[in-house]
Amino acid sequence: MQRQIRAVFDDETVTVYQAYSPAIAESAVRAGRFVPPFRTTRMTWIKPSFLWMMYRCGWASKEGQERVLAVSITRAGFEWALANSALSHYVRGVHPDRATWQRLLKRSPARVQWDPERDLRLRELPYRSLQLGLGGEAVPRYVDEWTTGITDVTGLVREIRGLLDDGDEVAASALLPSERPYPLSPALADHLGATD
Repeated sequence: MQRQIRAVFDDETVTVYQAYSPAIAESAVRAGRFVPPFRTTRMTWIKPSFLWMMYRCGWASKEGQERVLAVSITRAGFEWALANSALSHYVRGVHPDRATWQRLLKRSPARVQWDPERDLRLRELPYRSLQLGLGGEAVPRYVDEWTTGITDVTGLVREIRGLLDDGDEVAASALLPSERPYPLSPALADHLGATD
């Protein structure tokens, strides 16, 4: 199955999405970076795919995920996390054996999961999208070094959902962020088990 990172990005930054409680989101937006009650001791998952985030948070309806943030981070930081990640599951052909994968998992500060991408109605698509879990040393790097801006996009989320509820998929689709395939070096693509 195809595995590809699709994201909004420019020469310097890439946008990832997270959903939080109002308390965490409002503090982060006000400060322009993640501050308490956000905790750097927990693994935090970032998603370049807007629609996968919508699937995960139920269009900002799930408890503790009522606010959706678009987080701009440096491409250098994003690629550091990818390079220092381990796949969440053993994959034959990517890892020489299960023991090698387990060793990599233990020492890696980031985790990669490839989950089915979603369409506008949040139905599974026949290709996979990236979730990137940051733990250990990756979290303070994310918070203190990589983040260049935080925007609350909950209003956009609700607008798109309202259009869908009204049956206007064309207008809803026109509001989606314009994501495109994120370029990976051959070595990094191999490391992640990504495909073209």
